[in-house]
Amino acid sequence: MLPLPTRFAGIILAFAPLFVHRSWRAAQPLLIGAILTPGRRTVASVLRILWRARGRQFVNVHRILNPAAWCPRNDSRILLGLLIDAFAQRGPVVSWE
Repeated sequence: MLPLPTRFAGIILAFAPLFVHRSWRAAQPLLIGAILTPGRRTVASVLRILWRARGRQFVNVHRILNPAAWCPRNDSRILLGLLIDAFAQRGPVVSWE
């Protein structure tokens, strides 16, 4: 994988705790592909962006993602933190709940 700009790498690295060490190496290109994919972000569309949809790795990617124990609340907390850092650094964040 090509080295990423520091700012971009920092965003990708924020999601590292969601993966075990072995699967993190395979997850990094998926995260980059998810950012680059227009429209609906499915695993298949991300792999098409990465030019891997026809290879044997397509099945391996699903093997990496399926057994993972995802916690949407914890996962979304990482994304929310990145969004607040990007768009609301100085002001209060108001919840509509």
